[in-house]
Amino acid sequence: KTPGTYKIISSPSGASYEFSIGDDLYDDVYKDVVLMLYKQRCGTEVTKDIAGNFAHEACHMQEATVYGDTSGTKIDVSGGWHDAGDYGRYVVSGAKTVQDLFLAYEDYGQTADDLGIPESGNKTPDLLDEAKYELDWMLKMQDAASGGVYHKVTALVFPETVLAVDETDDMVLAPISYAATADFAAVMAKASVLYAEYDADFAKSCLDAATNAYAFLEANPDMKGYENPEDLVTGAYDDTHLADETLWASAEMYIATKDAKYLTATNTALDSNYLTGFGWADIGNYALYDLAKTEGVDADVAKTAKEKLLADADEILSKAESEGFFTGMGVTYPWGSNMTITNKGMELLAAANLTGDAKYTEYAQKMRDYIFGVNPTGYCYVTGYGSLTPNATHHRPSQVLKETMPGMLVGGANNNLNDPYANAVLYGIAPGRAYVDNEQCYSCNEVTIYWNSPLIYLLTGLN
Repeated sequence: KTPGTYKIISSPSGASYEFSIGDDLYDDVYKDVVLMLYKQRCGTEVTKDIAGNFAHEACHMQEATVYGDTSGTKIDVSGGWHDAGDYGRYVVSGAKTVQDLFLAYEDYGQTADDLGIPESGNKTPDLLDEAKYELDWMLKMQDAASGGVYHKVTALVFPETVLAVDETDDMVLAPISYAATADFAAVMAKASVLYAEYDADFAKSCLDAATNAYAFLEANPDMKGYENPEDLVTGAYDDTHLADETLWASAEMYIATKDAKYLTATNTALDSNYLTGFGWADIGNYALYDLAKTEGVDADVAKTAKEKLLADADEILSKAESEGFFTGMGVTYPWGSNMTITNKGMELLAAANLTGDAKYTEYAQKMRDYIFGVNPTGYCYVTGYGSLTPNATHHRPSQVLKETMPGMLVGGANNNLNDPYANAVLYGIAPGRAYVDNEQCYSCNEVTIYWNSPLIYLLTGLN
């Protein structure tokens, strides 16, 4: 209980890593984990006073060509966040990231306005300011005529290992997708509620955009999931199971408007074979959680949503209790396992918020601790922190500058061996130890905005 720096020394184990006791241990890492999103901003100057050596001039300002449009239509879609270690921008992963920030603000009153982004001090919470930077870009991704939303904007191929300002290939707008449009409708509807007290005009524009997107979904109920066209080889974020996207869109439209049409749609979606989760693809729990916790929601809908989410959380808890590192991952650690674990932590905190049961919070904390080093590798998986920390990430700015950006959550252990380097050096290793700190190992050591965002939620809630 006494603040200070300590070690535990025992025989025959020897000495532990040094650790600290205090009240503000997570303050610095929290700011860096949030500032990672600012440093990933595209289409604007990122300033040296905030980003240090990761500052850059406005990048990717060229208009993007609509894929397959024989007339060569070009659209300004500048802005948003670089998604990962490359410079693509994707609606579905951006929507998850935004929603995580929204929940951190909403659930825990995270109204801090001093986290160090350019908008700090403007009397709008920094989490909402950072989310708005992405939302402004997402609004550009909506086709005005149909209401549908383009899936992503990238070049045709991944860039070489260059800085953002040096990727000058033509940008391409991938085709409109059902998943992107549904996710867009959901986060825009929620934005219309959250921003109403800070910027009423922006809130209205979000609801108008959400309404148009939802109309596109109604007009295209049989639209297939997204697949990359043959000559577009950047990240697909493909999703063939769309019932959870439909549920999320209808739920957020219902919450924002209380329109009976959306209540009917939500009830129908709740009876469908949707996927639960807080991922970018399996997103049903975003709908369930908001339906369960929001005042004024139809009582039967709220009850159904709460029961389903708690059943999911109890399954996570049961698996976590039986494992040495309390992750509930079993013998499969997939690409982005650290996101899977932080998403599980999110779900446990959501269950704690709905029930007041401290058991959920206890195991959410264990999942946070896993990320910070209580894991089979001993790594703190957040760059720049811990006695053992990733310093060779698959992140182009870090690779070019030969300096690792702090505050990035790497993908972590992955026993599927999804890249040649991992296959060469990790074959046969235990699942939770299948991690290597090497920039060639993109399936273990890349970073993304939507891996950072559930960690932001987890840190906000546990702080």
